[in-house]
Amino acid sequence: MRKAIIFDLDDTLLWDKKSIEESFKDTCKLASKANTKIDPIILEERVKEKARRLYASYPTYSFTRMIGINPFEGLWGDFFDKGEVFEQLHKLAPDYRKSTWTEALREVSVDDPYLGAELAEAFPRIRKEKAYVYKDTFDVLDQLASEFTLLLLTNGSPDLQETKLDLTPRLRSYFDAIIISGAFGKGKPDASIFQHALDILEVEKDKVIMVGDNLNTDILGASRIGIDSIWINREDIENNGLPTFEVKDLSSVLALIRKGV
Repeated sequence: MRKAIIFDLDDTLLWDKKSIEESFKDTCKLASKANTKIDPIILEERVKEKARRLYASYPTYSFTRMIGINPFEGLWGDFFDKGEVFEQLHKLAPDYRKSTWTEALREVSVDDPYLGAELAEAFPRIRKEKAYVYKDTFDVLDQLASEFTLLLLTNGSPDLQETKLDLTPRLRSYFDAIIISGAFGKGKPDASIFQHALDILEVEKDKVIMVGDNLNTDILGASRIGIDSIWINREDIENNGLPTFEVKDLSSVLALIRKGV
């Protein structure tokens, strides 16, 4: 019988993709109001492309990939974290934001550094106003928390992931422990962070199950250490054979666990 459940955070419990998409749309609409020559849809495409390219050009890129900080998080994270690379990220962030928006504006034929700076400041503010959870998140956690030890295992900057939890404070209360890759030093799918979770839970791997949305981090990492997994496949992605179980949503996770998997 299972004693503990490990949950991923982003796009498992928090609807992070929706938060980011809505933030891009609203920020690009601000740009089009400031300059009617701007098509907000085209600007959004250019901003995303520019963010990915610029983010990958920094010397911090390999570290951010390893612990799981993506380019769009770089557009709103402050990275007030301990460590030399985080200090670099903190220093780079303001220029990265401004350069991304300013250069994206130039690609839609608007050379306006002042507007670029305004949009760089607007995006983090808007993102903090758009914290979404899935409609079944709290109902599922309500039922599971009374029967199982719950551990949250998330990739990312501790400062940024803690900010996400602060924006949805009810989430934090369900978990007996929270592990953030940036604080641990390695990210999913590295086996060591899953072993660390087992050590904290003080249970054998056959007494735990991992719930997550990402085949390449949550599910791959769990499989590397022999932990069963439940893959939430909301977007009808092809199963690569690694998940122990596959479901469509969190409510289905609850139903599966109720069956005693």
